[in-house]
Amino acid sequence: MKKIKGALFDLDGVLLDSEDIYTGFWNAVEEKFPTGIPNFAHVIKGSNLFEILHDHYPNDKIRQQVTEMLLNFQRTMKYEFFDGAMEFVDRLNHAGIPACVVTSSDDDKMASLARQHPDFRSHFKTIVTGDMVRHAKPNPECFLLGAQLIGVDIHDCWVFEDSLKGLGAGRASGATVIGLATTLPRETIQPLCDMVIDNFMQLSI
Repeated sequence: MKKIKGALFDLDGVLLDSEDIYTGFWNAVEEKFPTGIPNFAHVIKGSNLFEILHDHYPNDKIRQQVTEMLLNFQRTMKYEFFDGAMEFVDRLNHAGIPACVVTSSDDDKMASLARQHPDFRSHFKTIVTGDMVRHAKPNPECFLLGAQLIGVDIHDCWVFEDSLKGLGAGRASGATVIGLATTLPRETIQPLCDMVIDNFMQLSI
């Protein structure tokens, strides 16, 4: 693989150990507002809120209720990092390799995260949220923007992702793709990855 010159990190399921928490939330939403889609919480992984609402909730009133449920949930949920995740980011910083968060999450959620972890943003050169792009993953727009903002050619960047949509976006961007087997089995994500790891403690710069 190419030597890493820039790092682009998805947030949930990569840095944050939050996918199980979100699965519980979306299971509760599905129970209240059933879409009839089997395994709904996993089907929508990697999607932003606009995409979820547009694709699965045609009723405006239900869209508003789901949005309010999610905003309230994210403002009170506990944000915990995977073991070794932020330590790996710090090793990149010490090596002079710029890092960027590239997430489908909106600015409201990032503000909630910052309230619990006030120094979070200081670990990264910049953060790309879902509010900053027109096209959600698996479109590569978010990763291309992240690479541009840290001043590194996308082909010299490593993308760290866990969802199929995110991995697809990383692959389409032209970056080297590192899959985290935190959400899906290794054999499921392997075809979209240059490397698969279980956690950041398995990876050195």
